[in-house]
Amino acid sequence: MLTELSIKDFAIIEELTITFNKGLTVLTGETGAGKSIIIDAIELLAGGRGSVEFVRHGAKKASLEGLFSIDDLTHPVYSIGEAFGIDIDSDGMVVLSRTISSNGKSICRVNGHLVTLAILKEFGKALIDIHTQHETQSLMDVDRHIELLDLYNQSQMQDAKKEYVTLYRKLLTVQKRFKQLNENEQEMAQRLDLLNFQLNELQQANLIPGEDGQLREEREKLLNYEKIFTGIRDAYESLSGEQRAIDWLSMALSGLESVSEYDASFQEKKESFTNYFYLIEEISIDLRNYLDQMEYDSERLNELESRLNEINRLQKKYGSTVDDMLEYASEIEDEIEELKDKDSSIEKLDQELQELGKDVLIEAAHLHDLRKKSADHLKQSIHKELKDLYLEKATFDIDISIKNGKMGNVELDGKPVQLSENGYDHVQFLISTNPGEPVKELSKVASGGELSRIMLALKKIFAKHQGVTSVIFDEVDTGVSGRVAQAIAEKMHNVSIGSQVLCITHLPQVAAMADTHILIKKQAKANRTITSLEALSTENRIIEIGRMITGTELTATSKEHARELIDQAKKTKY
Repeated sequence: MLTELSIKDFAIIEELTITFNKGLTVLTGETGAGKSIIIDAIELLAGGRGSVEFVRHGAKKASLEGLFSIDDLTHPVYSIGEAFGIDIDSDGMVVLSRTISSNGKSICRVNGHLVTLAILKEFGKALIDIHTQHETQSLMDVDRHIELLDLYNQSQMQDAKKEYVTLYRKLLTVQKRFKQLNENEQEMAQRLDLLNFQLNELQQANLIPGEDGQLREEREKLLNYEKIFTGIRDAYESLSGEQRAIDWLSMALSGLESVSEYDASFQEKKESFTNYFYLIEEISIDLRNYLDQMEYDSERLNELESRLNEINRLQKKYGSTVDDMLEYASEIEDEIEELKDKDSSIEKLDQELQELGKDVLIEAAHLHDLRKKSADHLKQSIHKELKDLYLEKATFDIDISIKNGKMGNVELDGKPVQLSENGYDHVQFLISTNPGEPVKELSKVASGGELSRIMLALKKIFAKHQGVTSVIFDEVDTGVSGRVAQAIAEKMHNVSIGSQVLCITHLPQVAAMADTHILIKKQAKANRTITSLEALSTENRIIEIGRMITGTELTATSKEHARELIDQAKKTKY
């Protein structure tokens, strides 16, 4: 959930810090007070498009920061963090921050790490889902309908899609190789000449696995010969030279041996000391032998430098290590053999493509069948939600069609199909709100009030499947009233049980359902307009909801009505 939001020098907001709670938080206030500006700030934190117009007049930059708390260790934000090298501790705290300067530059951070706007957007999509009157985001994006349908049956789809994607990517690799081998003869001849030259160069180098590391280690010893010799000599002289440390240690051992004959408590100390003494004596002998064998060889150093220069030259062309270069040599050997026997290779690849194509289609068909079953269940769930929102006559449908198009040698029932990482399905949500009318795209539903209810029904179902921690509604209740308004209020509360919900509303029924009610106010200060906020107490909520009922003039009747709405909301919730 979004725990805290800090805004500074953003539009008409000078400085503001808002602490949010779980459940349904409602933001109300007069038109122009800055309610939607707060949603704009959250949208920018989620990777939305920025503009210098958001920077408060006279300020150098606008600063936004949001603290999110995640209580689910399997939440997608963890895998996103891992993918981009950003640590997210097990306490589940994620901080998104963004500054927009007056010259148009934007700086984004996630948990203190500088990130691109695209990366910030990846985190934002996993944490926040914003729905406004004019922007329906993911649920109105037809390309995302297939993802939402798969999320509805994630437990089964996950494994099936993994099997399919593995085969699909292998198919793409084989298709690419098949295409390369079918290129014109001149290109193939040039490619063969290049590969023969590279292989010859690598073979003449007589590379040995791990050679580069061993050579560098040996060169380092020769370059530091004097330091190594001096260090070993000093160590040996300290032990067995004039200072004769070993002799002193021998005397100490003799002393302990004599004491231990009379005092048993020293027996253990004597035994430990004896082990250390013989170990040091052995080290002293090893040091002397090493010194006897040490010899500075300037010619060997020249050989090492020459060999390493040759390896470095090859590394720039064939790989960062000798092992990489040897692996590359093996790969081009295989490719040379393939090119020399081009016709046979093409025949083998063609056969492999045929077999892979059949396997991919089997897995794609499995995905198709699973989606058909998921669609049936999802339609039932959505119809139930729409009925709760007084759209019982609406018809919701999910169209699953097979995308046609060329995809190498892959055909279904004699027709080429267009494959992607989602299979060959095209999924689209369709709706009809009037009996007898055909279903059509969600975006073509005419009534704003109907569209709001349809979107809310979808949000109710998909909120838990999408994994977002915060769902934000910006005046999506426009165009509704009466019993429909009450139904929307109850539905928003239901969504808030699984995800935190932030809502800007003008409906008293929705405001009464809130767990937290924040009033946004606009006032003049030092000839400047500023926005402030207030978390309302129960009594102040009654006053604000009463104002929402009557408009400008607050009456005793409207206050009583407001109190009744709040009491009714409590009964509905609890």
